[in-house]
Amino acid sequence: MAAVQWRSRGRNYDAELQRCRPEAALVEFGDYHPLKPIMVTDTKTRRGTRKGSTSSSSSSSSSAPADPLSSMLDGTDPLSMFAAASASEAPAMSHSVSAGDLGRKKREKEEEVVGADFEPWSSKRGEILARFTTTEKLSINLCMGSDKGKAPSPGSAVSEKVRTRLEELDDLEEGSQRELLNLSQQDYANRIEELNQSLKEAWASDQKVRALKIVIQCSKLLSDTSVIQFYPSKFVLITDILDTFGRLVYDRIWTMCSDPRPLPDSFTVDDVNDTAKETCLNWFFKIASIRELLPRLYVEAAILKCNRFLNKSGIQETLPRLTAMIRGIGDPLVAAYTRAYLCRVGMEVAPHLKDSLNRNFFDLLGTFRQISGDSVQNQLVLQRVEVPEYLTLYSPAINWILQCIAYRAPELLLTEMMDRCKKLGNNALLLNSVMRAFRPEFVAARATDFIGMIKDCDEAGFPKHLLFGSLGRSLACADPPESERLTILNEAWKVVTKVRNPQDYVNCAEIWVEFTCRHFTKREVNTVLADIIKHMTPDRAFEDAYPQLQSVIRKILTYFHDFSLLFSMERFLPFLDMFQKDSVRVEVCRSIMEVFIKHQVEPTRDPVILNAMLHICKTMHDSVNALTLDDEKRSLALLIIGFIRMVSFGRDFEQQLSFCVEARATFCNLEPVLVQLIHTVNQLAMETSTVMRGSHSRKTAAFVRACAAYSFITIPSLSSIFSRLSLYLLSGQVALANQCLSQADAFLKAAVSILPEVPRSISVEGKLRSSESFLLDFINNFLATLLVVPDHPEHGVLYLVRGLLNMVQDYTWEDNSDAKVRVYVSALPLLAAMSQETYLYSIPKVDSNETLYGGDPKFLSEINKLCETLIGQILDHLKALGRDEQSTRRQCALAFSLFGVLLAHGDLRNNKLSQLAVNLWNLSHKHGYCETRISVRTLEYIKHQAHLPDMTHLTDTVQRLALQSRT
Repeated sequence: MAAVQWRSRGRNYDAELQRCRPEAALVEFGDYHPLKPIMVTDTKTRRGTRKGSTSSSSSSSSSAPADPLSSMLDGTDPLSMFAAASASEAPAMSHSVSAGDLGRKKREKEEEVVGADFEPWSSKRGEILARFTTTEKLSINLCMGSDKGKAPSPGSAVSEKVRTRLEELDDLEEGSQRELLNLSQQDYANRIEELNQSLKEAWASDQKVRALKIVIQCSKLLSDTSVIQFYPSKFVLITDILDTFGRLVYDRIWTMCSDPRPLPDSFTVDDVNDTAKETCLNWFFKIASIRELLPRLYVEAAILKCNRFLNKSGIQETLPRLTAMIRGIGDPLVAAYTRAYLCRVGMEVAPHLKDSLNRNFFDLLGTFRQISGDSVQNQLVLQRVEVPEYLTLYSPAINWILQCIAYRAPELLLTEMMDRCKKLGNNALLLNSVMRAFRPEFVAARATDFIGMIKDCDEAGFPKHLLFGSLGRSLACADPPESERLTILNEAWKVVTKVRNPQDYVNCAEIWVEFTCRHFTKREVNTVLADIIKHMTPDRAFEDAYPQLQSVIRKILTYFHDFSLLFSMERFLPFLDMFQKDSVRVEVCRSIMEVFIKHQVEPTRDPVILNAMLHICKTMHDSVNALTLDDEKRSLALLIIGFIRMVSFGRDFEQQLSFCVEARATFCNLEPVLVQLIHTVNQLAMETSTVMRGSHSRKTAAFVRACAAYSFITIPSLSSIFSRLSLYLLSGQVALANQCLSQADAFLKAAVSILPEVPRSISVEGKLRSSESFLLDFINNFLATLLVVPDHPEHGVLYLVRGLLNMVQDYTWEDNSDAKVRVYVSALPLLAAMSQETYLYSIPKVDSNETLYGGDPKFLSEINKLCETLIGQILDHLKALGRDEQSTRRQCALAFSLFGVLLAHGDLRNNKLSQLAVNLWNLSHKHGYCETRISVRTLEYIKHQAHLPDMTHLTDTVQRLALQSRT
């Protein structure tokens, strides 16, 4: 392959564009529309028609493909088939089942099933354990009995069997004592969990009596109120064991019924076999033999659901009996929680039996008189517990019982409950639970009545601010009458603001903030914020109330999306200053930014918003340090970028640039923000050009140069090499578009100068990848830009092209890489385009080399020499690849690539150039690696080109190009 003399072929871009355009064809539209579904009509020839008659459907319509989406509507899809089946069955069903029966069954089903709107006990469990804690030492006193079995004699009668079971139960209640003393709260919880595991293990190993012993002994623990503050949590832990036991017994009997076929969910007593019934009855007899009332009650309640196996009305008869038995418990707190457990089980197995729930509640009301009795008062004195604290221990039990009663209850029941509260002297504890249990709509409608009742409550028994907190929760979900809202807020805040304990105050204030935001203006919200600051600032009380203060911010942001209104509140920013802990402050700022980005639709220039948001964004930015995770930096940067994009000063471009200068100084540690600022300034320069319609005045010319200077100063501060390269190129293109030639020159030279800094591998999504593909993409984009960049008068012809190629020559590429030669191949089309009389594209008001040199022979000679040098380098590389059998595939691909460049841009009338093209074709097909499909298309293209008037010389060339089959 000898050296060739390069000559670019002349191009008429306009004529080529016209030839590439598809031919226009007239279309009779009529009723046709591309989005209109295709209607396929298939009319078959009827029997008995005249001979020779044809189908009425045209050939075009019958051959048209059916619309796949429309075909879904013909009843063939599964859903349509089911719908059709249901429709056909409906008439048959209506004959056998009357509408009245269906309605009645539907009502019964609704009554029996507890819906998703019922808050389950499991959701309250964690809250109770976290709220009712103690530092006192606890004890567990267990009487586990002996585990030795009594083997019956072979011929024992039934009476002997019964006697053995009674003796086992005696062992169960009179066995060896095991007392665990001085347990911490966590130790106590761990021991109870161990007992729960022991229960499961005993059951799994078929030690049913031992399992029952564990449950009975745990139930006895619920009679112990020696550490009364911990009682609600103890109730939660021990009833978990009772629930486990009840589930095990029920599943055991269910399994006995499921042989040989499974028992349906809606089974009746008739479906239960005798063995299962006997086993179930046996369990109830064992439980009835427990002597102590409390464990007998709890264990029977735990297996209440098993009554379904015995008779239809078993649950309905048992619930009232258990309710009446609770009256025998002397301690009002223990009795209250026993009632709560019975209600809990009752709601699971028979939610429609509300009478038992109501009786439970009314019995509970009767026990309130015991609270002021000597027994309870002496116990409180002994344990140093105040009455208000003692009353809060009842809250979980009463709240649960009332929740069960109020579930889907009519509004009339609330009126009845309010009357009962008044008869009991407005018992604060009961009133609090009533407000929390009933639907917020019912409570909100009677908000003024509730406020009057709260006022009449005894302050010593139950703090009024807790009552107002419960009322506030309901009013946050439902609206009271509009005429009463201001009165309600004033009455509530009179009580809230008098609370001296900062923690109690902020717990209540946080609730009422939502009501204020929901119904009032910024004036009232500002007053509330001022009051919160006043209460929480002394002794830095806010440090212990960050969660509540964060909740206040979230509620304000939920209702106030106009940030000019928000930041005009005098107390909003001082309120933010209370967040002194760095992590909390950043979290609050983040939440504000998220709401701003979501709801700020129009760009803003409001100085109030800008100053406040800059302060918030600076807080987020200043939290970044060396230990901050990349994901956190990225997240903060996206929020700040969202703010920057929403800032617009309209036609005041200088003010916009000043803002970007300030933002650059403020957010210098977050690289994505700096990148966004550079894009913003480049966009600003282009908007200026658009306004001036490409003809800059002296003032606007100075301004776009200032924009270019901003970018030129900012880009070097970026650590990412590819960010710098792409931004240098983009900023150079923007400078060219604004006729800033020296600035564009500086950007492009800077990009060329940092090419040697590009590493051979870069991290992409945490994985190291070769940088070659990224670098090649950049260089191709750079080469495309160089076509319109005029040469500098002091630096010689094609100095930027030569500088780039020199950098490429000196760059340390990967071993066995063709990247450098591929750059040379990409440079040939650029040089060929530069030699044309008229360039493919240009920039308005910028004279490219086509104008500067005007087709000067010396300029064209320089281009041709450079092309010959590049082709020589490429051919040398091809020879080197040919010496290595492992590199033949790369050689073929590179040869075909160069062949394509010669075909598109070289003047093949030159014999040497034409021969080189043929040689490259043969080389690319020599080893059979070239895609035959691509080769065939290429030949077809050359033959097509050969028919053009100025391309007839290709006829000879195409005859010398042969296809070779793969070996």
